[in-house]
Amino acid sequence: MSIDRIGPYFGFTRPPFGTDLAPGALHRSGAHEEAKARIAYLVQTGALGLITGEVGAGKTTAVRAATAALEPSRHTVIYVPNPAIGLHGIYLEIVTRLGGEPRFHKSKLIPQAQELLAREREERNKRVLLILDEAHLLSTSQLEELRLLTNSEMDSVRPFAGILLGQPQLRKRLRLGSFAALDQRIALRYELSGMDGSESAEYLVHHLKLAGREDRLFSDDAMALLHERSRGIPRALNNLATQALVATFATEKAIVDESAAQAAVAEVLGE
Repeated sequence: MSIDRIGPYFGFTRPPFGTDLAPGALHRSGAHEEAKARIAYLVQTGALGLITGEVGAGKTTAVRAATAALEPSRHTVIYVPNPAIGLHGIYLEIVTRLGGEPRFHKSKLIPQAQELLAREREERNKRVLLILDEAHLLSTSQLEELRLLTNSEMDSVRPFAGILLGQPQLRKRLRLGSFAALDQRIALRYELSGMDGSESAEYLVHHLKLAGREDRLFSDDAMALLHERSRGIPRALNNLATQALVATFATEKAIVDESAAQAAVAEVLGE
């Protein structure tokens, strides 16, 4: 079996369950629309927010869709995908993204970042959105540094809007007494849950249409099983649906039926 033949076999013009979609082509589930609305509020108010969800729930996807709607002439988005770059790396990213030449020593880099944030707001009249992905991996010192960075002019000004994206344990961690000062600065929290059954079905149909198939292709039983085993988590659903297509191709069927879905569950989840 050649994997390259799957696309032509089903008449796809592109892989249906990839992640390389333009923001406007993303499926809009209820949870993602809620997340986008909260992100818009954070940007408008310059507040700090927390968005959590399981691996593959679509946190980064929701943020990508929300930031794509921002007017570039009025907003500056700074996205830090990996906190492993450390505190120094985060400040470097802020300074570089705001057009500065980073100072060498951290003691001078911190005020430089604060100055550039203020300039962006006061002189350029632009709102800065700082996004820290994988925030559950932030160290205690990094979280404390973030709190200090939000201090501006005796708390009379919000220097930027910020979003912490992370797994559910981040929410619990911030509730610890040692992070009380940062926790109190978080204006909005949102837990991005999986899709319900009807949304999972709509998700599959949406992606199939983007790939050139106007019909459902997946039987109702297959979609129900894939939803159940993926728990409506987009990335898990993508993986299972792709494997179900492989199983259907291998048996030379025209429709992804329940047996193909069961084969996908066995292959991907070992069940």
